[in-house]
Amino acid sequence: MGRFEGRDPPETVSYEPASVKDLLVEMKDTAELLLDLSYSAVLHGSPTVAHEVLELENRMDVLQMRARMSLMLAARNPTEAETLAPVLGVVAAADKVSDAAGDIAKIVLEEIGLPEAMRGALSEGVETLVRGTVADGSSYAGRTLKAIDLESVTGVRVIAIRRDDDWILNPGPGTRLKRGDVALLRGPESGVAEVYPTLSGEAFEPAGPVDPAIEDLERAVDSIVLMKNLSELAVDLAYGSVLFDNEVLAEEVTNLEAEVDALQARFEAWTLRAAATAEDPIALRGLIHLGVATEEIADAALEITEGVIRDIGVHPVVEMAVKESDEIISRTAIGEGSVLDGTRVADGVPATDVSTSVLAIRRPDEGWLVGPDLDTTLRAGDVVISKGTRTSTTEFGRLAS
Repeated sequence: MGRFEGRDPPETVSYEPASVKDLLVEMKDTAELLLDLSYSAVLHGSPTVAHEVLELENRMDVLQMRARMSLMLAARNPTEAETLAPVLGVVAAADKVSDAAGDIAKIVLEEIGLPEAMRGALSEGVETLVRGTVADGSSYAGRTLKAIDLESVTGVRVIAIRRDDDWILNPGPGTRLKRGDVALLRGPESGVAEVYPTLSGEAFEPAGPVDPAIEDLERAVDSIVLMKNLSELAVDLAYGSVLFDNEVLAEEVTNLEAEVDALQARFEAWTLRAAATAEDPIALRGLIHLGVATEEIADAALEITEGVIRDIGVHPVVEMAVKESDEIISRTAIGEGSVLDGTRVADGVPATDVSTSVLAIRRPDEGWLVGPDLDTTLRAGDVVISKGTRTSTTEFGRLAS
């Protein structure tokens, strides 16, 4: 299938003066949104969400082209070309994540098929994400997100808004919802069940539980879920390594990418072995498709770290872009007497209605601890690399001090 088959013809892109930092911010936010949407489209078997992925993928293509144009014009001498080269890597990596997300969405749109066991496993690793249109009679219509205060009350975030043909990718407290807006909500299922009817005027119908009763595929399904988690962690750590110019974090990304490669090899072997006894081997095509796309996300994470690994240095424009994106990465020390001292990471940190994801912990006597849902307890003296909204990051810093 051609790259643009099934999509609108690519639009002509001409140079427009634009801030590279703003383009990088939008590309990072778009890539992260695409990951959320693509896995959710597969989980729920939703062609509607999958089509939103392809629309955003087309937008990313335009952003990438404009960023490349601006970077080419910015390099006026060999020294500037050297410092800007890794920025091109960051641009290419975001586009690679976008392409991988589009490939995941096509599992739904092209009806490639996916075993129900896969949906059951994904449901444990994907936060609830729904798409709803703001109804005429919604009490949210005409109000700002700050006034509605969804995140602190329900744990649900409005992660993006599509208004006609325009996207608001980084809605802030002052963003006002309007009737007819298509809002993307993400959060715990209980919170979404409370918010969705108020927003859309329609009942929320969660997906029913799926019995993963395919014993032959158990190891393959477990592997792809782990690959997904490790790939997303690698992307987050890659941006963290750039933000803090931290070679140790960049090396962790290299290790994660190698682990994902090894997992993919074993995953493919287990899937092919299961095909020999499966009633419908064709239904396993989606698994292979998902594995390849997920591995490409880990490859993209490695590209982000190239400037750090090669000791070229991190261009300030990338640091600013990471700091100003939708979900921000922070570095926080747990102080003596902090209420977080003794908090178990896997139980949620901080233990409030707003979420913070702990990506890595540097412990004075153990070095770096890296992994999703770290099964460890925070201690005074830990340095924590975390990711969250500005609201949750501020709260996390307050609790840590």
